[in-house]
Amino acid sequence: MADSDFLTEGNVFSKDRRLDKLLQTVVKEVKSFAEDQIRQIKSSAEIGLALSVKTDINALFEKIVDQARTLSNADGGTLYTLNAEGDHLCFCILQNASMGIRMGGNSGFEITLPDVPLYFDGDPSNPNYSNVASHVAITGEIVNIHDVYDYEGFDFSGTRNYDKTIGYQSKSMLVIPLKNHEDRIIGVLQLLNAQDPETGKVVPFSHEYEDLILSLASQAAVALTNTQLIKELRELFIAFIESIATAIDKKSPFTGDHIRRVVDLSMLIARRIDDADEGPFKNVHFTDDELEEFRLAAWMHDVGKITTPEHLVNKATKLEGISDRFELIETRFHLIGKTIENAALHQRLALLENGGASNDDLQRLNEKVMAELKLLDDDLAFIKACNTPSEFMSDEMLERLREISNKRYLFYGKKYPYLKQEELVNLSIRKGTLNAEERKVIEGHAMMTYEILRRLPLPRHLKNLPLYAAGHHLKVNGEGYPEELRMADLPLQSRIMAVADVFEALTAKDRPYKKAMSLSQALDILGRMKDDGHIDPDIYTLFIQSRIFQEYAVKELAVEQIDYSLPKI
Repeated sequence: MADSDFLTEGNVFSKDRRLDKLLQTVVKEVKSFAEDQIRQIKSSAEIGLALSVKTDINALFEKIVDQARTLSNADGGTLYTLNAEGDHLCFCILQNASMGIRMGGNSGFEITLPDVPLYFDGDPSNPNYSNVASHVAITGEIVNIHDVYDYEGFDFSGTRNYDKTIGYQSKSMLVIPLKNHEDRIIGVLQLLNAQDPETGKVVPFSHEYEDLILSLASQAAVALTNTQLIKELRELFIAFIESIATAIDKKSPFTGDHIRRVVDLSMLIARRIDDADEGPFKNVHFTDDELEEFRLAAWMHDVGKITTPEHLVNKATKLEGISDRFELIETRFHLIGKTIENAALHQRLALLENGGASNDDLQRLNEKVMAELKLLDDDLAFIKACNTPSEFMSDEMLERLREISNKRYLFYGKKYPYLKQEELVNLSIRKGTLNAEERKVIEGHAMMTYEILRRLPLPRHLKNLPLYAAGHHLKVNGEGYPEELRMADLPLQSRIMAVADVFEALTAKDRPYKKAMSLSQALDILGRMKDDGHIDPDIYTLFIQSRIFQEYAVKELAVEQIDYSLPKI
């Protein structure tokens, strides 16, 4: 073989090796690029998933900045959101890794920096283009600055002053608008000091980062909008429920704050149960959703009263209906008095006409009339006393009522009873102002509460709300109402509300049909209800031992009601 031939073959061999090496390099670069793209796609997917599951808006704010800094390898990041009026950017998140700064969100450190105005002097015709964040919010443009200390387009005096304060050197900056699904600016994301992954040196933000962060900003804006909408809808729902409850309370001038007080006391008991580290409730803990569900149930526990006749809700006396029927009895008794006087006048005339009327006869007649009128007045005063529910009706009082009812007076030749049967039935109510039929109507509000609430398309975390709200009159011994719900296990939330509802009613100082009870009287009755199986004994014990009653009393009761007598458990 000739030398020239050998050289030629060697050259070919060398060229093949170079080509192979070049191919390996290309393959390696393509593989590296593909892996980098896969990582970016995977990272974007993870970010999208992370943003989509965040329902805590503060946690979402932090996640947006965290992920943006991770994608761009930025040292610092700031998130602004547009205020409700749309004229200021508010600081939400402020982070700087090298300085160890995490402020806003759930960090526990409040941002005290002033909001950034979008307009000078609040004038929309005079936009604030000098600040980079407000410029982006107004124009919707991305701003990528290589060195803020060598840039004349914006006023960075605030940035320089902040750097001086914390001993930092700001340089590269990327500012991107957050737009919602309506293409409306809802915030601004500002990243600071991109770092080379290998050297840690501050470098400009590349255009590749712009696209990545813009994509993240788009996802973040959608997630933020969704979270804000959910928050606003929840707030609207809660406000709507509270407004309905307030309207129901205002239906009666005597129970204007009943529902609010039951809510406050129910939540106070629930929080003490949640905090218990010993006893029957040591393993009971409520989630935020469970507490919200219970609070809304307490707000709605009397919603069924919208179907209850107003004159029953407001019934302050036993004879009260659409009007107070005692006035009819009072008028009737005045009429009876006149018939007695007229009858006496006829007797007097008869005696005088017959010529046999002595002074003694006339005196006896006068005394008889006066005695009858005195008895009539006494009977009317007794009826008036029976009409008010301040005293328990004894058997003797009921017997006297029947005796009065059996009396008759003569009017135009026909006899009528002193009291009608309906009046006798109402006046004979032993306790309170409601007769059996009226009480059944009032008690119907609990079942109506259940029927109203169970028809609402409630979200899953509120699925037990109807049962909690409707069960506040059920008793742990299986009694109470509504009877239709007795078969269900009485949930803890309903048992808590039952104690709150009873204690509020016992101590309320705005009821027209009863005197406000002292604290010791109310606690004594509550203790007897515990002994009779009407309320949960464990909740009662917690109520006493934790002195929940005292905390409530200081806030809601009159000073003269508070005697701080502590019953034995």
